[in-house]
Amino acid sequence: MRGRGTNGLSKAGLRRLREVLTRHVESAKIPGLVALVGRGGETHVEAIGTMRHDGGAPMRRDTVFRMASTTKPVAVAATMALLDDCRLRLDDPTDAWLPELADRQVLKRPDSPLDDTVPARRPITVRDLLTSTCGLGLDMTAPGSPMMRAYFERKVYGENGWLLPAVAPDEWMRRLGTLPLLHQPGERWLYNVSDDLLGVLVARVAGQPFETFLRERVLDPLGMEDTAFHVPADKIHRLPPLYAPDPRTGEFTIEDPAEGGRHSTPPAFPSGGGGLDSTVDDYHAYFRMLLDLGKHGTERVLSRPAVELMTTNRLTPEQLAARETWGRNVVHLAYGQGQHGGWGFGMAVRTYRGDYAPLGQFGWDGGAGTSAYADPENRLVGILLTQTGMSTPDSARVIHDFWTTLYQAVDD
Repeated sequence: MRGRGTNGLSKAGLRRLREVLTRHVESAKIPGLVALVGRGGETHVEAIGTMRHDGGAPMRRDTVFRMASTTKPVAVAATMALLDDCRLRLDDPTDAWLPELADRQVLKRPDSPLDDTVPARRPITVRDLLTSTCGLGLDMTAPGSPMMRAYFERKVYGENGWLLPAVAPDEWMRRLGTLPLLHQPGERWLYNVSDDLLGVLVARVAGQPFETFLRERVLDPLGMEDTAFHVPADKIHRLPPLYAPDPRTGEFTIEDPAEGGRHSTPPAFPSGGGGLDSTVDDYHAYFRMLLDLGKHGTERVLSRPAVELMTTNRLTPEQLAARETWGRNVVHLAYGQGQHGGWGFGMAVRTYRGDYAPLGQFGWDGGAGTSAYADPENRLVGILLTQTGMSTPDSARVIHDFWTTLYQAVDD
């Protein structure tokens, strides 16, 4: 049909998509980006701008990006593989594998002193970790609370300047085990800590490093050769520096260089909350597998029920209310992202229509300027990767405009 691509993506809409993304790069607020739209058998990729803000090598389809929190939807698949194997069960207490978190005390109020506690009413379960309701997390609604200060004072987070653990998993667990829970297990959705705990859980249950298990069960079967917790020397030229623009001046401050940076060597802690590096094609393979309910071609990577659990809302109305409050207090969500409502396992799920995306869309965004979602209704995958962190609203705005123009290109 004239004016349309082969899978219901209009040529005019894809031109508009490129024009809007190009306008962001030409504004000099975003040095470069790579975007992918996949629908059915058609994949459309745009690589615009340069790897550095002052020019240099152009962005390419195989440019490697720090996925930041967009790690979460991929990393959670390792836990789902263990559930498929019956080596874990959803309502198993985690005490046997994570004894550091057994017999917890819980703060009487989220802003209580650390010694103002009551006993936990029950153990933390695998389900609590998968839904981010284990009682531990980054509470962006109370950044100055005793608990949030303790995360950084005890170097659970922030030791390397990032919200990523900087020590080996056993030491990280020891530090975390010195703290109470913010909320009773299962009571409230909290961000990030559960995703890092899942990586430790997988390693201890599988008896091998988290990355090794994730690679064997998920990354290698999907051909995700460029996805890992660091970028090896023979690929480091494909990794741009990460910028954190100055909020006042917009100056492109390098937050993390490529060579010699935090992603140039294997980390002490492979963070399921935010540590992966990847490309648009690798992430497309993963989200396409989720749309295909666990299959990659003729090979099954995850069971259909596992994918359905991951990609549909798993929160109660009370937990949903807490997540919405959190979303309004997170910088990149406040700039226009975060119109989701629900949360599955390791990813957001749209339970109401707050923007151009339909109900049921699932995925997540990352603070390094990344976004990846799949849409079952339209059989669509969209991925936008930048090297511009969300210290300013610029990368969040280009992500917002990417999704707006992407959905205008759907035409069938």
